[in-house]
This record gives sequence, structure tokens and C-alpha cells, in this order.
Amino acid sequence: MSRLALMAAAALAGVLLASAVLAAPVVPAAPAAPTAERLPAMKAELAAGVEQRRKLGQEIVDSVFSFGELGFQEFETSKYLTALLEKNGFVVKRGVGGMPTAWTATWGSGGPVIALGSDIDCLPKASQKPGVAHREPLVEGAPGHGEGHNSGQAVNILAALALKDLMQKEHIPGTLVLWPGVAEELVAGKTFLIRAGVFKNVDAVVFTHVGDNLETSWGPYKGSGMVSVKYMFHGEAAHAAGAPWLGRSALDGAMMMGMGWDMRREHLRPQQRSHYVITDGGDQPNVVPPEAAIWFYVRETDFSHIAHNFSIANDIADAAAKMTNTTVTREIIGEAAPRYFNKPLAEAMDANIRQVGLPKWTDDEQAFAKAVQRTVHAKEDGLATELSPLAGPNVDPAGGGGSDDVGNIAWTLPTVMLVYPSNIPNLPGHHWSNAMAMATPIAHDGVVAGGKVVAMTVLDMLTQPALLEQSKAFFKEQTKEEQYVSSIGPDDKPQIEMNAEIMAKYRPLMRPFYYDPKRYSTYLDQLGVKFPTF
Repeated sequence: MSRLALMAAAALAGVLLASAVLAAPVVPAAPAAPTAERLPAMKAELAAGVEQRRKLGQEIVDSVFSFGELGFQEFETSKYLTALLEKNGFVVKRGVGGMPTAWTATWGSGGPVIALGSDIDCLPKASQKPGVAHREPLVEGAPGHGEGHNSGQAVNILAALALKDLMQKEHIPGTLVLWPGVAEELVAGKTFLIRAGVFKNVDAVVFTHVGDNLETSWGPYKGSGMVSVKYMFHGEAAHAAGAPWLGRSALDGAMMMGMGWDMRREHLRPQQRSHYVITDGGDQPNVVPPEAAIWFYVRETDFSHIAHNFSIANDIADAAAKMTNTTVTREIIGEAAPRYFNKPLAEAMDANIRQVGLPKWTDDEQAFAKAVQRTVHAKEDGLATELSPLAGPNVDPAGGGGSDDVGNIAWTLPTVMLVYPSNIPNLPGHHWSNAMAMATPIAHDGVVAGGKVVAMTVLDMLTQPALLEQSKAFFKEQTKEEQYVSSIGPDDKPQIEMNAEIMAKYRPLMRPFYYDPKRYSTYLDQLGVKFPTF
């Protein structure tokens, strides 16, 4: 080929190459990761996103309050929440861990993976009309939200929806997983979520719980761990008057166990807390009870003492059976590890708490809070107006107290808990008075404040890899000498039949009181309650 022909061929190749380049699709450059300088602006946007959803928060709080469902029977609650999350683009998986009312709702892709959880069950016999500062059940004898578990999912959903908008806008990678604490009052749900692998690929958990201030903590948390266990005594029926000597009373066995435990209780550490109820005491007095059951919560502040006291309870049960010529079997219903929260995550959360601050309570809200406190003869402080400091490890040598099976999760991966101000200080807890504020502006305001803190804290986790690295390093140190070992065996199943009979009795009576947000602005409007009513 001549030199001229070579030059022509080269020119033609150049034209073809240029054409190919022009015809190729333009691939946009990957978005730059948000910088630390932009973080304050993004947090302000998140707070605004939560604030814009204030009405949604009120509807969630009021709806779940109106359902008032006991542990393992949270069907209306879960149906409502999962439908809402699916409508907003979350992928929902139901029946998680063998529990019909458990679910996960997932949005996003890639890491980090942050799980947001809060409890959804209520308490027996705590039915109460909200917004009135006197005892007035909605349905006499029915369950109700006498702790405030109707509000936590609202906190997380408001935060998650605001985060979803920002993550899409800013191209922030990560995955959000929402989940409910099922049957928390029975401490019987979260261990089965762990066993089902819900947290297997999760980097950190943010847990929310109702309270009367906006606060968090790290290290050992006030309260106890525990085992929830039912002892079933088995005897022989007989005519209680005609031939009692032919019978073997299972009720005697249960009562002897209770008496034996009460005698031993005096010689246990002051940190222990334990309680029991006889759930089956026989059928009628003229029949020697062939079956009886006594249900124990055995609480202590660390793993070794929980196991020690549980062993004592087992020995006393065996001894009671021998004394009454009966036999005994046991069934573990649930468990809670002592809560232990992550320091780096708590410090990040506390910084956001300082930025958000407490709600600006109205005069009506303060007046109502003081009226409720007066009703139960508590100190009339009203609602909190100053933030609590970041709490460190609880080292009270005479400690003890309540339990929450979020402790199981906190010993499984880095976990932080936000307490948000949707209830009133100085109340008894697990009481109808604790329901009075839980579908009022107090609860709604507290949920919005909590939602802002959760959203901002999750943003810190999504955009600051060092924070998650520090949280995992703290968790590694936490579990160096003590590890969570579940008492639940591989053959144990969640007690999903519990509370079914109670809800079957009361649900038809409660259904007329379900909140209808399409017809009424608030639940108080639907009930005809003028807030505040003293």
C-alpha cells in the first residue's frame, strides 16, 4: 500500500473512532460522598423532613394506641404499620422468627445496614381514655397502652422516611431495616428475631423507648436481666371431700414452690428482683387440682447471678414436687440479657439530642401533666424542661429493676437506645395513668423530637465510617469477658398462643374505639375529649 493510501486509511479510522466516542452513552461520575462540612445542613434538612411529617406521627401514635394489643396478639398494629411502610417503598417480610405479628421492613441497598426497632405491645387491664386526668377506661377490664409502646414505631418511621428522602437526594448508600419488639412485656420476642437472623448483617441497632425526657446512655443500664419461666405441676384428681387421700394436688406443688421461693428470697442479693403469679390453680374447689402452673420472672443484674437464681428456682420446684408427691416440668417463655449500650453511638446520639432539644411544652400540656401527677399522688413537677446529661454505666451496688429483651440485641451487636419524652414524669409505670398522655399532644410532640434525633444519628452512622468502626471496637471490648448465651433452646418456640383468649374477649368491644384518621383529625376529636380535661 502506498504512503498516500496509508494516510487515507488512518484518517478514516480516526473519523470512525470519533464517531464511536460521540455515539457512546455518557456515564455520569459517581456522586461524591457527603463531606463533614455538609453534615450540619443535611441534619437540618432531616429535622425539617421529620417536622413535615408531624401529622403522620400523630396518626401512627393514635392508631396504635387505639388497637391496644397484648403481646403476640399485635395483629391490627402490625397490619397497619406494615401497610404504611409498604406504601412508602419498604419491602416487608412478615411472620419473622415464627411470630405472626413480627416483621421486617427494608429499604436501600448496600452498607452500612442500620436497624431501627421499638416495642408494640401493651399491658393487661390498662385501658384508659387519653387526655383526661382521671380513671376512665375505654373498655372496662381491657388491655391498654399503660407504658406507651404505641409511640416508638412512630419515632422510627418518621426518621426513616426523612432519611429515605435525603439518601436518595444525596446518593448516600446504606440500608434501613425497621422491626417491632413483639411481646416485650413477656420478654419473649427479640431472642427469636436474633435466632431468625434478623441482625446477622446489621452494623448497628437504634432502639427507641418511651420516657419523659430526651436522653441516652452507655454501658450497663439501670435495671436487670431475667428469665421468664413457667413451672407446670402435675398431680392426680380426686373428690376433694369424698376421697382427698386419693388425690395429689398440683396446686399444692405450685403453692409450695411460691412459699419456698419466698423463704429463699431473703438470702439472695439485694440486686435481685423476682415475682410470680399462679396462672392455673385448678378448676373448682371440690376437685383436687391435677394440673397447676406458676409463672416466675427471675431477675438479676448480670449473667452469672441470673443463672444462679434460675438454678435455685429449679431446685425449689423439684423440692416442692417431692413434698407434694407431684411432678414438675418447666417451659421458658422468654429472657432478657442485662442491657449494655454502646458508648461511641451514645455519644453521637447525645450530641444530636443537644441540637434538637426538648419540645416547647404549652401551658395546656404542662397543666395536664401536673393534673395526672396529682391524680396518682405523685410530685407535681410537670413535664421536663431541661435535658438529662449523657448517662454512663449504672454501678449502683443495690441496683436492679425492670428488664427489656433489647438487652439480648445489645449483646449481639452495637446498640444504642433513645428515650424520648412522650410521657409524664413520676408515674407508677405499667399503670393506667401512664396511658393518659399517650394519645395527646404530649406524645405527638415527643415523637417528633425523638424522630429528629434518630434520623440525625443514623445519618452519622451512614456518613462517618469511623463511628461504626469505633462502635464495633467498643462492642468487642464489651464482650471480651462476658458473652450473651441464650437460655432458649433450639426446640423452644415463641409462645404465640399467649393472650389469645384475652384479646378474643376484648377485641370486639375495643374495635368500635379504633381510630379513624379519615374522619377525625385526632383520636381525642374522635372520643370527644377536649384537651386538657381535668
